[in-house]
Amino acid sequence: MNDGFLRVACATPDIKVCDVDYNKNNIISLINSAAEDDVKLIVFPELCITGYTCGDLFLQRTLQKAAFSALIDIAEKTSSLDIASVIGLPFAYGNALYNAAAVIKGGKILGVVTKSYMPNYSEFYELRHFSSFNDNEKININNAEVPIGTKLLFRDKNKPEFCFAVEICEDLWTPLSPSVSHAINGAIIIANPSASDEMVAKADFRRDLVKMQSAKLICAYLYSNAGNGESTTDMVYSGQNIISENGVILSESKLFTNSTITMDIDIEYLAHERRRMNSYPNNLDKEYQTVYFETDATPLKLTRYINPHPFVPNNPLHLAERCDTIFSIQASGLKKRIAHTGGKCAVIGLSGGLDSTLALLVIARAFDELKLPHKDIIAVTMPCFGTTDRTYQNAKSLAKHLGATLFDIPIKEAVIQHFKDIELDESDRGAAYENSQARERTQVLMDIANKHGGFVVGTGDLSELALGWATYNGDHMSMYGVNASVPKSLVRHLVKFVADNEPGDLKEILLDVLDTPVSPELLPPEDGKISQKTEDIVGPYELHDFVLYYVVRMGFSPSKIFRLANIAFEGVYDKATIKKWMQIFYKRFFSQQFKRSALPDGPKVGSVTLSPRGDWRMPSDAVSTLWLKELENL
Repeated sequence: MNDGFLRVACATPDIKVCDVDYNKNNIISLINSAAEDDVKLIVFPELCITGYTCGDLFLQRTLQKAAFSALIDIAEKTSSLDIASVIGLPFAYGNALYNAAAVIKGGKILGVVTKSYMPNYSEFYELRHFSSFNDNEKININNAEVPIGTKLLFRDKNKPEFCFAVEICEDLWTPLSPSVSHAINGAIIIANPSASDEMVAKADFRRDLVKMQSAKLICAYLYSNAGNGESTTDMVYSGQNIISENGVILSESKLFTNSTITMDIDIEYLAHERRRMNSYPNNLDKEYQTVYFETDATPLKLTRYINPHPFVPNNPLHLAERCDTIFSIQASGLKKRIAHTGGKCAVIGLSGGLDSTLALLVIARAFDELKLPHKDIIAVTMPCFGTTDRTYQNAKSLAKHLGATLFDIPIKEAVIQHFKDIELDESDRGAAYENSQARERTQVLMDIANKHGGFVVGTGDLSELALGWATYNGDHMSMYGVNASVPKSLVRHLVKFVADNEPGDLKEILLDVLDTPVSPELLPPEDGKISQKTEDIVGPYELHDFVLYYVVRMGFSPSKIFRLANIAFEGVYDKATIKKWMQIFYKRFFSQQFKRSALPDGPKVGSVTLSPRGDWRMPSDAVSTLWLKELENL
C-alpha cells in the first residue's frame, strides 16, 4: 500500500449448485489470479461455496460438512498469498445454521461473520434454513481460536487505516445496516458478499444503494453478487459487482457475466474525509473485536484513472449540468446582493478576457431575473499600455450585444501622471509599473459606482486567488466577486456553455474570447499581440488547478500529488516540469494568503473555496518549508 492506495476486487466465480469441489477450485483460481495482480482484499458472493439456491439441501449435513472442508482447503491452498479473502458459506455452529462469510488470510481463518437480517419475503425464505447470530464468541477451528459474530473488524497491524468489516446482502437493504456501526467503529472498507436476484430496474436501485451507503459512511464499499450458475428455477442472478468510494462508482461489472472487477481505492483519502467532517461519529462500541493481520508493502502501479481536470466532469452531459448549476449559483448570489443593497447599477471592468466575460454574463443573468434593464449594467473598458486591439474590441462588442452601458476610459495618461507623482521611471517594468495600472482601474470602477449609486462586481477567479495572481487593493478588490470560487479550468467551460446556447454574433464574440491567451495585459504588446502570457509566468492553470484540488479538498501530501500528477499528465508534462510548477504553487499559495484574508464576499459554487469566512482559514504568515522540503526530496 503506497500513498494510501489499496487494490481490491469483487469476484463472481462460476459455480454449480451443491458442487462444492467445483466451486472451491474456481474460488481458489480467482484468489490466485487476484494475488498475482497485487490485490490485497477480494470479496466473493454470498454462500458461494455451495451456491445460494440450494434450498432445503442447506439442512443436509453432507453439504454443511463439505462446505466447511472446502473453506479449510481454500485457506490452506492460498496460504502463501498476500491477500485476504471474504467467502460466503453455510456455517453450522451449536444448535443453528448460519448464513456466514469467512475471512481468510495466510492459511488462517481470521473470523466468521454472520448475517444479521434474514429476508423472508417475496422470493426469499432464509429463515427456513438460517438463524441470526448477533453476539461475538470464540470457536475452535483446527485448534485455533476464531471469533464468530457480527461485530468484527479486520485490521492490518502495520497499516491501521486498512480496516474492513463485513455485512451480508440483506444487511445493506435494512434501515439499521450493520455497516453503519462497522464504519463508526473504524472500518474504512465494507465488504458485502451478496446474492441479489435480478429483475427489471433492480440493478439501478442496487447501484444507488451501494453508492449512497459508501457516501453516507465515507467508505469504500465492495459489493460482490451471485451470478451465472445459481439455480434458475424461480430467479436469475446477474453477477452485478460494484466498487464504490465515498459516493462514486469506481468500477462495475457487466450484468449477466461472471467476472472479477479490481480497483485501487484510496483509504488515506477516506480517513482524511472522516477526520475533516467532525460530525462523523467516533463512539466506539466495546463489543467490537479487532482481528489483526499483516500485508506486505508491495509497490503498486496505479491502474485507477486520475482525472487531470478534477473540477471538470468527463461526461459532457454532467459538465453541462455543472455549468448550468454554477452559473445559476453565481447569478443567484449576485441577485441577492443587488436586491439587498438597492444598488441602481452594477459596475464591471471589462477587459475582453475570460474572467470579466464570465462576470458580465452572470450580471446579465442576474439582471434578467430581477427584471432590471441591461442599460443599468455599466461596463468599463480602461485601455492602457498592454491593451491589444483584439481584447479591446471584444470587450466593446460584448457590452454592446448584451445591451450594457459602455464607458470607454483610457487610463494611460492618469497612470503616467501617477508614475511622475511617485517618481517611477516608465522604463522600470517592475511590480509598481504593473500594479499602478490595476489600482488605477479599481479606483475608476469604485468612483463610477459611487457616482451612479451602484457597486463593483469583481471578476477574479479561484485559481488566481490560490496563486495570489491579483494586485492587492487593485483587481483583488470589489463589492462582490462572482468568480471567487470558480477555478480557471472551469471558467473556460462556463463561457463555452453560454456560447453553445447563444445564437449569432454573441456566440462568435465568446468563442474569440475563449481563443485569446490569458493575460493581465499590463506590459506593452509586441507587434500588436499579447506579450505577457500569464501561464508563461506562473505556470499552466490546469496543473495548478490539479494541485489546488488535492491540497485543499483532499489534504494530500506533495509527494502523493506529484505521483498523481505524473499519472494524470503523462505525455503532457515531464516530471521536472511538474515539480517546478508545484514548487511555484506552494511558494505562492503560502506567501499570498494575506490577499485571501481580505477577500470580498462571493458565492461558494463547489467543494473548493478559499474564503476566509468559509472553508479555508489559514494564517497569512504560515511558512511552506515542510511542503517544499518534501518536494525537494522527491
